[in-house]
Amino acid sequence: MTVTLFLFTSGITAQPASPGHTLNIVPPVIPKESGYKFRLPADSTPVLPSLKAGPRLSLSETQKRRRTWLVASANLAGYSAAMIGLYNAWYKNYPQGKFHSFNDWPEWKQMDKAGHLYSAYVESRGSMELWRWTGMDRKKRIWIGGMSGAFYQTVIEVLDGFSTEWGWSWADFSANILGSGMLVAQELAWDDQRIKLKFSFHRKTYADPELNQRSNTLFGRSWAERMLKDYNGQTYWASINLRPFFPDSRIPSWLSLSVGYGAEGLFGGTDNTAKDENGNIIFNRPDIKRYRQWYLAPDIDLSKIKTNNKALRFLFSVLSSFKFPAPSLEFSNGKFRVNALHF
Repeated sequence: MTVTLFLFTSGITAQPASPGHTLNIVPPVIPKESGYKFRLPADSTPVLPSLKAGPRLSLSETQKRRRTWLVASANLAGYSAAMIGLYNAWYKNYPQGKFHSFNDWPEWKQMDKAGHLYSAYVESRGSMELWRWTGMDRKKRIWIGGMSGAFYQTVIEVLDGFSTEWGWSWADFSANILGSGMLVAQELAWDDQRIKLKFSFHRKTYADPELNQRSNTLFGRSWAERMLKDYNGQTYWASINLRPFFPDSRIPSWLSLSVGYGAEGLFGGTDNTAKDENGNIIFNRPDIKRYRQWYLAPDIDLSKIKTNNKALRFLFSVLSSFKFPAPSLEFSNGKFRVNALHF
């Protein structure tokens, strides 16, 4: 759902100002026959004015209204499509009942909370950039666009509240607010996203057929379902763009340092067991250790790569929400290890 929403709600920014141009003023040529001599005062310095292209012209009220309607329609269409897809992928096959809440904080090593944090942030970022394109005032587009992710995710949380398998989660709701709040805070403080939340995924396969079967049952068989549900293959990153923190350095503007979080051995919410409708144990693997993984890796902020190509700017903006594959230093189970390439 996050990917779908971001494709609808990110990457569109106002066009940059036209390249500057200089107008050289050439003094008139006076015929020698006239006997006139052009002189400047002794204490003066001749200055030829240079006219450069000014800032981008402001949008007319008609243009603002048209773009506002377009953005509103894009948000509605994108969110509706994403919700339909999410319902079919997640809620369709589960029974529903009265609205209720439950505490799911102990589950999945909090990987699902990282997912909520990331989703709210990315959706807010995409929506805010669209509202920027409409010409909306700075603080308005930060707050309206910036809190959109929390709103979108809260609607999903309400759906969880009516599902008998889950329920309204205050931990999920808090992660949603935190994700959107992270975007708003950075935008208000720096007018930039110096720390971007990113995502990476690799599909897990196992030598043990029982684990593959459990993964198919629990996380789905398709690549899209696995990316959405399989916490064993997900990594969430906080990618720090280095140049803004060291403005006088020669660090490339696109170079970032990412801190990642993942988990392994998760074949159930709190333990690796499962029962059928009659209470019979159908999966029982206490031998598989459940543990957290922490990563440190270099990264590329593709949104900082300068280009005049609109299609590339849009593509780089979308891709900047995903972690660039790179070597990583992992800390897990009390030990360090180096991964040659981490997705």
